[in-house]
Amino acid sequence: MTKKTTQEHVTQTESVLYAAIELSGGKWKMAFTTGPAQKPRLRTINAGDLDRCRSEVERAKERFGLPEQCPVHCCFEAGRDGFWPHRFLTELGIDNVVVDSSSIEVNRRARRAKADKLDAVSLVRMRMRYSAGDHKVWGVVNVPSEEDEDNRQLHRELASLQQEVNRVCSRIRGLLSTNGIRVKGALNLSGTRIDSLRKWNGKPLLPGLQQRIRREWAHLEFLKERIGELQRQRRTALSAESQSEGTPDLAKIRQLLSLQGVGEVTAWLLVAEFFGWRQFQNRRQVGSLAGLTPTPYQSGDKNFEQGISKAGVVPVRKIAIELAWGWLRYQPRSELTLWYERRFACGGKKARKVGIVALARKLLIELWRYLETGALPAGAELKKNFAGKAA
Repeated sequence: MTKKTTQEHVTQTESVLYAAIELSGGKWKMAFTTGPAQKPRLRTINAGDLDRCRSEVERAKERFGLPEQCPVHCCFEAGRDGFWPHRFLTELGIDNVVVDSSSIEVNRRARRAKADKLDAVSLVRMRMRYSAGDHKVWGVVNVPSEEDEDNRQLHRELASLQQEVNRVCSRIRGLLSTNGIRVKGALNLSGTRIDSLRKWNGKPLLPGLQQRIRREWAHLEFLKERIGELQRQRRTALSAESQSEGTPDLAKIRQLLSLQGVGEVTAWLLVAEFFGWRQFQNRRQVGSLAGLTPTPYQSGDKNFEQGISKAGVVPVRKIAIELAWGWLRYQPRSELTLWYERRFACGGKKARKVGIVALARKLLIELWRYLETGALPAGAELKKNFAGKAA
């Protein structure tokens, strides 16, 4: 018996409904078709109207004369709605994919028409190509489970709070700078220090500005208190003997923490965002998801590198670069450190920056292998007297 090709399989497949949903805050545009020769059927529903969405799928089957149990292949772009529409469609038995919007093919002309109707039609056509085996047409988002998604809340909240702290500090420094006051070092305005501040001419700050700075400082102290509370919560989870709700895979976090040079923040983020629930098949997938893969440009006689792709998980890429610098310091006898010193340590500043990106990619791959197989990176050292608790 000869094996059917993908094209033969698609040609002989009957009764398939293709759908696409263009999501927005107020309205959803839905497009349905049965094949390339069929003009898409377009419908507009209120955003989040699940009953209407379900009924439009059934009406499309009736309109195209399809049986009630025919398979439905659907898609939509990842956005602010998250993954709950995907879970809803999956519960209906629909084969849905969530698409990375930045990876969708577009016309390369300088100006093109943009409308929800056109986007829905374009999506449903590309969904047909994807179902036919053309997986290069776009990038598909790996949808986490609700538990895995919930495990990412703690460190993401910490990151947003730290950003807010930096904004408030910058705002206070800016207010003081407009009056000729320069604060060197850490910002500390607790107690009565605000009353003792003097402008460029030696006069005290006006009452309105003093009150505003006091409110900003009170907000800053509140943010720091919340950060401390979340950090204590994270340490408690790491010190617990068993897995608790709302935490990522603690066994993998402790495994990373056993390595010299890997801290609590790095281990938690890498497991929650990267290694905890994703299934990598090879080292190329690890580097690609972190956005640390090279992007060569070749056209005729032109041949040069454009730098790393940056098309990946941004927090992981940032923490991987920081981890690479720390790896050079705390793992001086590892093979990765020795490789970096041979290739880049004697170069200039630019060469060292290029080298640290390459080291970050290699390090992520080695950490992935370490978590999967338990094999230590060559020459790496474990922490002394590490008992699996938070550092």
